[in-house]
Amino acid sequence: MGKRNARFGPLVAVIGGSQATPEEAAAAEAVGRALAEGGAVLVCGGRGGVMEAACRGARAGGGVTVAILPGSDASEANPYVDLPIVTGIGFARNAIILLTAQAVIAVGGSYGTLSELGYALGFGRPVVGVGTWRMDRDGHPEPPIHREDDPQKAVAWVLERVGDQE
Repeated sequence: MGKRNARFGPLVAVIGGSQATPEEAAAAEAVGRALAEGGAVLVCGGRGGVMEAACRGARAGGGVTVAILPGSDASEANPYVDLPIVTGIGFARNAIILLTAQAVIAVGGSYGTLSELGYALGFGRPVVGVGTWRMDRDGHPEPPIHREDDPQKAVAWVLERVGDQE
């Protein structure tokens, strides 16, 4: 993992489903706000659900939001995205999100979140989960996803790890 850009804070991905329960949306919004207040740049898929809630929180906290969009139209970004990046590559954009981020916070999640978790772990990114997937495989330990119930603690955990990369 490379060092962060000196002009911006650490790049932290927030991943989760495009449909969010009220609890997931509240957690994602709190995560986004805490990331902004901690000086991080939020990177996400830029659409609805967890992504929109996290961007809304980051915007409210005065932060910067970057969306790596699956389609070829910037207007598909949620209204809280500052920098929409269109890719036209569909779900393959998940790899770009996780290569761009220095760390990952997963809130809830659907099947697409599983692929993002796989990329994040495969790329060696620190991952913290707030109510996200648990995975097991016979004969293998559970993947190294740190668990937190509190969004602020999840952000603190991530910011400690990306601070070590600077």
